[in-house]
Amino acid sequence: MTNTISPNKPLRSATRVQMITLVGVFAAISTILMFIEMPIPFMPPFLKVDLSGVPILIMGFMYGPLPAIYVTIIKDAIHMLSSQTGCVGELADMIILCSFSVVSSLLYRKNPSRKGVVISVLAGAATITVVGSLANKFMLIPFYSKVMPLEAIIDACHAVNPMVDSMNAYILFGAAPFNLIKGLILSVLTLLLYNKMSGFIRSRMA
Repeated sequence: MTNTISPNKPLRSATRVQMITLVGVFAAISTILMFIEMPIPFMPPFLKVDLSGVPILIMGFMYGPLPAIYVTIIKDAIHMLSSQTGCVGELADMIILCSFSVVSSLLYRKNPSRKGVVISVLAGAATITVVGSLANKFMLIPFYSKVMPLEAIIDACHAVNPMVDSMNAYILFGAAPFNLIKGLILSVLTLLLYNKMSGFIRSRMA
């Protein structure tokens, strides 16, 4: 019995046509999943979790960070066509998920063991927490403050989480825990799906 997450090592190569096809398929799945958003209790009302990062992480585990970045860019570019945030939200999402997938996939592919995959997703969750918090502070909140006064935004957040009473409190008690929870959710689902999906794709590429 091997010590890897799946019976085989991570996929390391594919033909150009196969890679283009896989990027397209995973981007389509990720695009659809981004439309399905779920709120988290006691989190700011405009912060919602979607599962579009799961196909991106799986792609990164199988082929490395670059294909995962391609999937992320395509998915967010499509959503920019109907953006309600002047494309700022999609750009922030792109940065957050790219950082998550790059860190996780690089660490996993260097150590494709059960311990390695746990370390990789935990490092990815830590990364998304930091990058997501910075994206909220310097991208999302500045955008929303042009539509709605910052005080009103803080008040709306305070209504669901009394600890949020300032911008710094929003980052510490809103954005940071939200992105950590999001990172952990994506990590767990990715681990549950990776074995079956990677085996299925290998069988179709044989």
